[in-house]
Amino acid sequence: MKSQFEILRACRKNIVKLLESCSEEDLLRISPNYNNNLLWNAAHVLVTTQLLCYKLSGNDLSINSNIVDKYRKGTKATLDSNIDVSELIELLNSSADQLELDYNKGLFKNYSEYPTSFGFVLKSIEDAISFNNVHDGMHFGYMLAQKRGL
Repeated sequence: MKSQFEILRACRKNIVKLLESCSEEDLLRISPNYNNNLLWNAAHVLVTTQLLCYKLSGNDLSINSNIVDKYRKGTKATLDSNIDVSELIELLNSSADQLELDYNKGLFKNYSEYPTSFGFVLKSIEDAISFNNVHDGMHFGYMLAQKRGL
């Protein structure tokens, strides 16, 4: 699992670098042919990790429920934000480290199966962490394409 956490941190590092290279106006702009903006994608990966890993294992989320409600699966970006970019960057970095610490402490004893929209059923925390990396990478790809369209 060590490599899965390294992959997670590498992807998050790239997302953070992209966020830091954009103005706040660009982070909120919705590019043509996209439903969401750069900020939404970054916050969405943060929220999804919390839901896939913590909620489905019966643990408390470590982020505000307002953030979860605004950036979870099925939501769409708006031109305003309820998350500060510097706070989001901090959470993207710290939550990756915290996930590894919690995993190594044995926090994820139970896990509720979850059928993903990819057609893969998550049956364990290990499945969730691996799938989360795929999900983060997919959204990072969207972000790169969106940035090119700005």
